[in-house]
Amino acid sequence: MNKIKAIIVDDEKRARNVLDQLLSRNFDNIEVVAQCADVPSAVEEIKRLKPDVVFLDIQMPNYVGYELVNFFDKVDFDIIFVTAFDQYAIKAFELSAIDYIVKPIDRNKLTQAVEKLALKLKQENKLKDYEVLFETMKSNEFKKIIIPELGNRRIVNLDEIIAIEAHGAYAKIYLLNNKPITMSKNLKHFERLLGNSLGFFRSHRAWIVNLNHIESVNKADLCLTLPNGLKAKIARGQYDAFELAIR
Repeated sequence: MNKIKAIIVDDEKRARNVLDQLLSRNFDNIEVVAQCADVPSAVEEIKRLKPDVVFLDIQMPNYVGYELVNFFDKVDFDIIFVTAFDQYAIKAFELSAIDYIVKPIDRNKLTQAVEKLALKLKQENKLKDYEVLFETMKSNEFKKIIIPELGNRRIVNLDEIIAIEAHGAYAKIYLLNNKPITMSKNLKHFERLLGNSLGFFRSHRAWIVNLNHIESVNKADLCLTLPNGLKAKIARGQYDAFELAIR
């Protein structure tokens, strides 16, 4: 199950801890990645951690909670207000908050808010998938792949992929400027998905390489050198086909 990353913002430490415990004990799909006591520190943590949702108190020193959005050019996280003052409800929904919970927190109300959030995020992920599909159909060229990763869905350009290495029933995807990604798909899945026509070549039972990123070939050792110091194998029986492909 993909985790929803959450940040709790409340000037009262006890209130933060109570909500943190309620979320951790009752919702397997929520991960609280930070607690903040005021709006400025929340802004820093949101920019650093990029949460999916912020559980936000309203009455706090220096800034009221809903002023948080003024610190962002684009608000790419959801908000659930949690406060003792229900007169702010109208303001909350003007900001398109997911929900509004009045303290003391009612578990049923919290459950409804989390379920509403999860449904919204699921719909947004589907929309991203359709956008990639539409772009592919419009250009009549397959250029991107969607990779589930640590609760997120990363859209990767194919030309960023250096190689894919088999690890049993899993596969490790090596990227130009990012850490490798491990996926629960075998190499056969990627061979069917990518194919030689996109510049990818099955050089070995454990390797698919992007021909555009090959830096050198050692025929004696049957080894391919790729960016970032990566070394891939090439099977002896594949060498002639490989030479034909790189031409």
